[in-house]
Amino acid sequence: MTRRHWTDLSSRERAGILTLASAELAFTATAAADLATRPARLIRGPKPLWWVAIFVQPIGAPAYLLWGRGRPASAR
Repeated sequence: MTRRHWTDLSSRERAGILTLASAELAFTATAAADLATRPARLIRGPKPLWWVAIFVQPIGAPAYLLWGRGRPASAR
């Protein structure tokens, strides 16, 4: 199996890769910003573990956003 280079990809394949990469970057940035500003008491599990987890691509950041965040204090 030969390795394909960026120039070997069709325009549609390049667009798909860039779209998915942008989405992953957005998820990771959102999770990191939330984790940095959210108090540890409002996070399910240890905060340092979530820092490691959000950089496990592609599942870490969405996992934190779905399950790691507790409800805000105003919602309690």
